[in-house]
Amino acid sequence: MTLEAAKAKLEKYGQSHVLKYYDELSAQEQAELLEQIDATDMSILAAAMNPDSLPKKGVISPIPCMDLDEIAANEKEYRSIGIDAIKAGKVAAVLLAGGMGTRLGSDNPKGMYNVGITRELYIFECLINNMMDVVNEAGTYFHLFIMTSDKNNDVTINFLKEKNFFGYKEEYIHFFKQEMAAATDYEGKIYLESKSHMATSPNGNGGWFISLMRAGLMDLVRENGIEWFNIFAVDNVCQRIADPVFVGATIAKKCFVGAKVVRKNAPDEKVGVMCLEDGRPSIVEYYELTDELMNAKTEKGEPAYNFGVILNYLFEINELERIVKEELPLHIVEKKIPYLNDNGELVKPEKPNGYKFENLVLDMIHQMSSCLPFEVVREKEFAPIKNPTGVDSVESARELLKKNGVVL
Repeated sequence: MTLEAAKAKLEKYGQSHVLKYYDELSAQEQAELLEQIDATDMSILAAAMNPDSLPKKGVISPIPCMDLDEIAANEKEYRSIGIDAIKAGKVAAVLLAGGMGTRLGSDNPKGMYNVGITRELYIFECLINNMMDVVNEAGTYFHLFIMTSDKNNDVTINFLKEKNFFGYKEEYIHFFKQEMAAATDYEGKIYLESKSHMATSPNGNGGWFISLMRAGLMDLVRENGIEWFNIFAVDNVCQRIADPVFVGATIAKKCFVGAKVVRKNAPDEKVGVMCLEDGRPSIVEYYELTDELMNAKTEKGEPAYNFGVILNYLFEINELERIVKEELPLHIVEKKIPYLNDNGELVKPEKPNGYKFENLVLDMIHQMSSCLPFEVVREKEFAPIKNPTGVDSVESARELLKKNGVVL
């Protein structure tokens, strides 16, 4: 992008202040800032001026879930359908790995965190080991797309190459970076985090497909006949990826999306739950659950909103392309955003001072007409690592890994 083009774009969206320090920058810094301006979608910034116009939750009601008993009764059929789809190359995995291990006391990408005790065992390694179980069962590799971020892209790629991708065939692995969204003040003005860089944040967990498309990877998807994406988060070391039974059940039920779920361990557990919203599949975040919803019962007397999502979804790709054309709803979130003040000094606010903009997976699900909530055993498939100790921690994940026969 040329300086003139950048000026025109910024002026169009009322963001000319972004070039305030341009003349002070080195040639490389100038080029980086122009590249960032070119890559940033500024059409979303108008939402900061009218946050009340953003989507609101509709009427919530329960959604039927395929429970463990039903899965066990039909496992042979579902497994056969899933294995056939994997052998035919119709299933690929997408690892959302843009996060850092900051909360774990690490400066590296979260996937590089070592959960081993007597040996090295990295989060990335745990996930690839789980994938290899399916590779060995199906007798074929499936494609893995790894979404990184500006902060961890190079480190992630170098690490996985050094580790020889923990035995996974490199030709089946593809990297792309998550797109970033600008962070603004309450008037919609983009903050500068340095004289040469706008303040940005990842575009939400629903931005993965847009990011993959804009990285130019859809030609590869079509050439290989891939029809399904199994997306999953980096921090759950026990989850099963491209699980043939899950894939087969979703296909058998003719659903556009499948969602792995676990039974909640308490009514107020901090997980989003599957539901219907205005008659379409959706997710209610834990902080949106009212006491009425938490205590609601089914006709059988069981909790009506009892199945929590674990960020492991299977999406039909044609439907993904359809909903992206219709545009995903936008969410704005109040955050503490470091910024340069009028004197060019970096300020780290102690309370929220602006907005970040996100697309969410729950909206992708809500825009599809059918979804299969698919229950898994939480002790076997839900070991998230969000904290060093306590709930959803390195400690709790290690205990579950041991229970599942993993040597630490």
